[in-house]
Amino acid sequence: MLTIKLARKGKKGLPMYRLIVSEKGRDTYGNSLEILGSYNPHNKQLEVSADRIKHWIEVGAQMTGTVNNLLVDREIIKGEKLRVSRLSKKMRTEMAKKVAAEKKQALEAKKQESADVTEAKVVAEEAAKAPIEETPVESVEAVKVDETTETTA
Repeated sequence: MLTIKLARKGKKGLPMYRLIVSEKGRDTYGNSLEILGSYNPHNKQLEVSADRIKHWIEVGAQMTGTVNNLLVDREIIKGEKLRVSRLSKKMRTEMAKKVAAEKKQALEAKKQESADVTEAKVVAEEAAKAPIEETPVESVEAVKVDETTETTA
């Protein structure tokens, strides 16, 4: 699948980007099918060939989220901006798994809590239904303990 994406160029600490068309899995430092323009993030200057971008989109090329947002912002293409995450795909999946596990754990705790509450209600209802039996008080005999002190010599 073809994608329109950014390829980083420029000095260390001073990046410049080219908009290129290449295969999705191909390295951006390698050969590309066509260079469509450039983007300078420092002064937000975007120079592109709008007709070539539209041509590649008609052919079936997809765009990365960042490229889509740049082109929509400059009104080169029509559409909505996409939510772009700076996290890698691996990090996003790990975070999604972590959130899902926390939700599952919270749901299980809530179920257990509700089960405990219903069990306590059942016990209380049974106790309320049971007749109150009076238990006879047995006489308790007092046991007298002799306290003697022993002296040691």
